Amino acid sequence: MTKKSKLKVMKFKVLVEKDEDGYYVADVPELQGCHTQAKNQKELMKRVKEVIGLCHTLK
Repeated sequence: MTKKSKLKVMKFKVLVEKDEDGYYVADVPELQGCHTQAKNQKELMKRVKEVIGLCHTLK
């Protein structure tokens, strides 16, 4: 018999803007200091997931 691990699903609002240099900048208001940037939206979403994991564990 195998144990099933329970994953907790959390939702965060992410604010995304494009800056004057063309970079996408994301901010997660619920997690202080939680922000990242990337040149395209696909890379930005990858980085957002990573930074939320890092910021949430520090909270």
